[in-house]
Amino acid sequence: MEFLRLIHGYQINSPAALLFPTPYALATLVLFVWSLAPAIKGAVGGGFMVWLRVTWVLTLLPGVTGLLLALGGAKVPSATDIGNGASKYGYKVDPSRDWEHWMYAGFCLLSLYLIELMIREKLTPQRLGLRLLPVATLFLYGCAYMVGRVAVFPGSTPGT
Repeated sequence: MEFLRLIHGYQINSPAALLFPTPYALATLVLFVWSLAPAIKGAVGGGFMVWLRVTWVLTLLPGVTGLLLALGGAKVPSATDIGNGASKYGYKVDPSRDWEHWMYAGFCLLSLYLIELMIREKLTPQRLGLRLLPVATLFLYGCAYMVGRVAVFPGSTPGT
């Protein structure tokens, strides 16, 4: 169980964590920046597709470990009381953060799937899909950022 927590809860402990708190958020930020090139050129390169696959792996690895932890009864650290009403990180416990963590993780999966559809012309004509690609990847980055943020920090109404 501790190995699953280690894989699932890995965080970047540096000042850069304000921009990307987890390796997954970093991968989605790189994907966003990289998505500007296909939007401008009108074609997707092989490097972008490889990075998209890396992002899928970095999505599914914590996703699967999170499911296994949830089946074992675990909740996000911000929703888990370790004593005195405090979370693992010393903030007030906020049980509502657990469902938010699941919601943002679901948005990440949905965003990646929609990005795949846009690239393969299943959802939109490719030219339009590639122009919308930076918007979709920016949304993905925002959701990936929030997945890490809601796991650590309480919401606006901690304790409810």
